[in-house]
Amino acid sequence: MKKWQCTVCKYIHKGEEPPETCPVCGVSSDKFILLEEPAEEKAAAPEAVAAETAAAAPEPPPSSSGETGPSAESPAPDTLYEKITHLMVKHHAHPISVHMPNGIVPVAVILFVLAWLFDASLFVKAGFINLVFVVLALPLVLFSGVLEWKKKYAQGMTLIFKVKILAATLTTTACVISLAWYLLDPQVLDSSRAWAFILINLIMLGGAGVAGHIGGKLVFKD
Repeated sequence: MKKWQCTVCKYIHKGEEPPETCPVCGVSSDKFILLEEPAEEKAAAPEAVAAETAAAAPEPPPSSSGETGPSAESPAPDTLYEKITHLMVKHHAHPISVHMPNGIVPVAVILFVLAWLFDASLFVKAGFINLVFVVLALPLVLFSGVLEWKKKYAQGMTLIFKVKILAATLTTTACVISLAWYLLDPQVLDSSRAWAFILINLIMLGGAGVAGHIGGKLVFKD
């Protein structure tokens, strides 16, 4: 059975033809490449023919460093910025960095809700401190996310990527508004506008949840 790979999200499909759309990222069938041929079409050549073919094959030209083979053909990143961004994508900087805000956002929201319901000033301060850590982590999360989208997913603009970008934008905007609002009005949860403050934080939580869910779908391909 043939195996087809999505060139955007790397999903593997088994079948005689690629799917009409990728079930993970939603791109069309023309973004799939054939990974391997059916076993019956890959009959091994006789050993003598194989040896003759190998002997007749020209050797790859040496590189300036004396190396041969595919590794010598792959150009290394030139600038320091390219080297850093290459390592960030290679070692999954975005999935790693996003764990911090995704873990802290629910805590901050729960603390704000508890403070609103039970008039507990300690919970408000604790929620604010958690929110500060989220804001500090966001620049790295957003930068690594855009970097991964460009380099790993070829800037795909199917529905799944549009939703993820929208969710990340909502999360960031709501987080910044919530933090700024508290700094300008520390007594916001004691005012008549407390419901609006809580609503903004719930939007932040929902956006983070959706973005995290889609990120997991892209990583685990299911």
